[in-house]
Amino acid sequence: MSDGTGQEPIRVCFPFVGDDVGGSHISALKLVQNLDTSRVVPVLVLQETMGPLAAFLKRESQPFMGLPPLTTLPAKGTTLGGVATYLTSTLPQLSRFIREQRFDIIHTNDGRTHINWGIAARLAGARLVWHHRGDPDAKGANILGPLIADRMVTVSRFSRPKHPIRSFNGRLSVIHSPFDHPSVIPDRAAAKATLLEELGLAPGTRVLSFIGGLIERKRPLLFISIIERFLREHPQIPIVGCVFGNSPAGSPDLESAARTLCVERGLDQTVRFMGFRSPIEPFLAATDVLVVPAMGEPFGRTLIEAMFLGTPVVATNHGGNPEAIENGRTGFLVAPEDTKAFMEPLWRLLSDPPLWARISQAARKQACFSYGTQQHVERVMEVYGEALNARATARLACGTIGEK
Repeated sequence: MSDGTGQEPIRVCFPFVGDDVGGSHISALKLVQNLDTSRVVPVLVLQETMGPLAAFLKRESQPFMGLPPLTTLPAKGTTLGGVATYLTSTLPQLSRFIREQRFDIIHTNDGRTHINWGIAARLAGARLVWHHRGDPDAKGANILGPLIADRMVTVSRFSRPKHPIRSFNGRLSVIHSPFDHPSVIPDRAAAKATLLEELGLAPGTRVLSFIGGLIERKRPLLFISIIERFLREHPQIPIVGCVFGNSPAGSPDLESAARTLCVERGLDQTVRFMGFRSPIEPFLAATDVLVVPAMGEPFGRTLIEAMFLGTPVVATNHGGNPEAIENGRTGFLVAPEDTKAFMEPLWRLLSDPPLWARISQAARKQACFSYGTQQHVERVMEVYGEALNARATARLACGTIGEK
């Protein structure tokens, strides 16, 4: 392991299970791809090497390591038998792997890796950077994180742990996710024409999109209700609701529930399920308005990506959304869980071209000014340095005390 003096690159492990692909994986990959390899050697480690994350990384030409099958603890809920297996088998294997690979830092990015790799990192003597991208009330971030993390990073002020059992005392940093400034803005008219042709819809159809994993927090069923209500209140405006995303592995199957709801409400031709698409930029450019009905969203990637492309956003005034959008200037914030609240801003954007253009331009300008991959990388490198130096300082202090 590096001694943190900068004499050799530090080795940083980014572990993932690998059974799904989401915003945390994209953000982690952006970080990995932009780290200065003369200072950091990043290593992605997957427990499932034949899953969707492995396929995504291969498409991105990103190397990764695989692990033998391990019995890991779930992010929520487990059995005594599962805990026993973890402590007697999985934990020793992970700790041994960390030591053998000479990792200086374990950088965890989701609930399952926080729990499984965090404890192993401490046992192996590596530093732990806990990247919290979720609920501020999450038990792991409030109970386990304060005890074992050398440093915690949260993606927004909203997502900072609300009730940590131990003070972070300077160990917590708020760092927004990394975003590449698009070098080329897709031609919106061409992108729109391509999408409408794929869907078999007439030119002039307005596109309202939902983009993200189909999980309860993101409220995909509420999106369908918003589409239904808008169609009923403004039948003169032809619309299609596009749902981009899937139900992640291990989560309730909200995609099936959403499809069933569309059939029940006669929306099976108005709402289209597009699945996971990458790159997403052409579809964001084809979108007239991005609809974000999520509750407790720490800091949604697609919201910022839409702003970069000049796609106006109507989002709930909840979670990290108010940290990104200035209501009425760079987008619209509305009351959560309320389909009616979405109606006026959607109608205004779809019926007032000058307003649409003004919001589009202000959003893109704000995104380009505030967000970028390089700022993110520099802040994370500072966190790595703090984690390494803090542990070295603690060892020096203990040695000094022992000499007295």
